[in-house]
Amino acid sequence: MSESKQIQPQVPASGAIQSPPLFASGSWFEYPVRVHPNHTDYAGAVWHGAYVAWMEEARIECLRAIGIDYADLVALGCDLPVVDLSVRYHRSLRLGMSAIVKARMADVDGVRINWDYQIQSPDGAELYLTARVILVAVDREKGKIMRRLPPAVKDALARLVGVS
Repeated sequence: MSESKQIQPQVPASGAIQSPPLFASGSWFEYPVRVHPNHTDYAGAVWHGAYVAWMEEARIECLRAIGIDYADLVALGCDLPVVDLSVRYHRSLRLGMSAIVKARMADVDGVRINWDYQIQSPDGAELYLTARVILVAVDREKGKIMRRLPPAVKDALARLVGVS
């Protein structure tokens, strides 16, 4: 009797309309989303927090696309909480619309990891949002900001520099 392997079903991230996400030209990672009713306010416009959730999903999927599982980074004893978030809302998305969340790691400055975002129409004609998110490496056991990134985390993040 042969051993049967259990296959874990792959569930796409909420809001995803295409899988797997692809890297765009340059260093931007593209993560497609569609506006569902739970993303909107009572007027049918996307609630501001939905954009932030999409940015987080895009960042995690960007890492996954180059072979870095976020859970593995955490297992190394390093949390990467958001310490600064700057968002500029240019135009509202509405129920049923599609968009592309573009994400890229801008740079690493010590233990600070800077990510840039754009959310735009699939054809690139409309810009809905621009943002910058700053993460900082925190020691999971001590709950304190690390003095430097663990070598494995630094090496993993360095892989994003080579993505084109």
